[in-house]
This record gives sequence, structure tokens and C-alpha cells, in this order.
Amino acid sequence: MTKNILIAGATGKTGRILTRKIIDQGHSVTALVRESSDTSHLPEATHLRQADLTDLQPGVCDGADVVIFAAGSGGATGPEMTEKVDRDGAMRLVDLARTAGAERFVMLSTVGADQSDPSGDMAHYLKAKHEADEHLKASGLTYAILRPVMLTDNGPGDEVLLGADVDKSAKASRTDVAQVLASAATTGKYDGKALEMQSA
Repeated sequence: MTKNILIAGATGKTGRILTRKIIDQGHSVTALVRESSDTSHLPEATHLRQADLTDLQPGVCDGADVVIFAAGSGGATGPEMTEKVDRDGAMRLVDLARTAGAERFVMLSTVGADQSDPSGDMAHYLKAKHEADEHLKASGLTYAILRPVMLTDNGPGDEVLLGADVDKSAKASRTDVAQVLASAATTGKYDGKALEMQSA
């Protein structure tokens, strides 16, 4: 059955791969894009919906069967933008997805986001991701949360490890991450789970 899938972060490195995979599976993708977004790398079949994660408007999730948050403020931005995009933007998108009646929400999170009081250089980012994840869990939506280890631009690994077997110092290829996100969105096999992930 064809699903209408809304993706926040479709123009990012992982999002572009994800968008193509989902379209290749025969589903319809609507990409949330800012006015300034470079959409040239997206497949022609991608529908575009203009929106800004720092100021999401009502109705942005209308018509979506599944919503995927695969966006990020980026490593070069400061704490304020991390809060606006990775925490507040994600939480707002969850709320709008619930209002729109979406059947599933898939969150691209990160290893370490299970901690409520993280420490170290990444503490601010991890706390923002943790709060977004917890908001999704409490939303009443059917959800899947993927927490990959460090991302690489390498091709797919020989296999993907999920859950307790993951080595937190390992790496995950964006291709593998996109494949798991696509599977989570279209099959429901990871519903109700928050899973760490690596390529092997």
C-alpha cells in the first residue's frame, strides 16, 4: 500500500538517500524545505512543502501517513539553533503530526540521547535530542527512534547491528541509516522501539 511520507531534513546528506529509497519503493514523499534550500539533489518525484523548522505552522503535516524527522541544526551552529531545530522543531513536528492524524512518526536521533543528564562536549546536543525523543514517546503517536553511532559517507556495510550489540565507538554509514529509517517508516517493524545502530 502506497504511503504519503513527509520528511523533515530531506535535503541533508542522509535525507537525500532516504528520500530516494522511499520513492524507489513506490511511496510518495513530501519534503519540508526552507525557501533557501537546495533541492537539486532530490528525485524529480519529490513533492515540496515550504516550511521552517524554527517556525512550523499548523497544517504542515496534513495528508501525511508517516512523518520522519531526519533534520539537524548542523555541527557549526551554536546551542540556540540546536534548541530551535533539534529540540523545539522536532517536538513541534511531533505535535503537528499527531494533530494531522499521522499513523507513525520516525525520529532520527543519536547514540547517547537515552541520557537525561549527559556530560561532555556534546552534552547540550544530546540533551536536546533526549528531550525530543521523550516528547515523541509521550505523544501517543506510534513511533520508532533510531540512534546511530558516528555517521560516515561510506557505502553500506555488510550488515546492520541494532540494539544491545552496538559498539558505541563504531560508525554507521548514511546509506545504512537511510535504509533502516525507510524500513521503520514503511513497514512498522520497529514500532515502539528506540534502537542504537551501527554498520558492520
